[in-house]
Amino acid sequence: MEHEEEEKYASFLKKVKRTVFVDNLSPMATKAVLTAAFNQFGSVTDVSLLPNYLNLCKAARSALVEMETAEQAESIISEVSSSPFMIAGMPRPLRAYAAQVEMFDERPPKPGVKLQYQWVDRGNPNYGLAMKMKALAQEHASQAEFLMEHQVEEEEKLAKKQEVTLKANYKKFQLLDSITGNGQNAIADQLARRYGLLN
Repeated sequence: MEHEEEEKYASFLKKVKRTVFVDNLSPMATKAVLTAAFNQFGSVTDVSLLPNYLNLCKAARSALVEMETAEQAESIISEVSSSPFMIAGMPRPLRAYAAQVEMFDERPPKPGVKLQYQWVDRGNPNYGLAMKMKALAQEHASQAEFLMEHQVEEEEKLAKKQEVTLKANYKKFQLLDSITGNGQNAIADQLARRYGLLN
């Protein structure tokens, strides 16, 4: 039995090495989009979108992307670290890190380690410490929520700026297309003569 647990945990550790933690994803990112994006680095075997416990519908998402080999996972981390990588033209450049054991909800128990849980009531000598830890966890949650709201605001500003630039470039393209398009050769010729572009 103990040998089986060790093998199961060793197999799980190999899975962790093949997995990339991807952060700062757009809320619109789906498993299909992530699979298509990361298949260019190798073969994606599984994608798990991680829940956002702060309940911000616009907040960045994160995911665990399992590749076929550890080398493919390392390639993704190296590539994304050295150059911005955006998925489907969305404004957030994502971040990629090596996955950690604690990120997996369905991880097998580590062999030789047994966890024990108990309620801590007011008479317990550790009650004060438990309350401090609870307060600290609540403080960290509120700080994280504030930072995420700020990040969403910044990314919305960036998206609006990109939209304005895109519209301006599209208008320029339409103008050039109307000058050089079908039936408009006379205008293009006049402009070319005016600026000395014709021989």
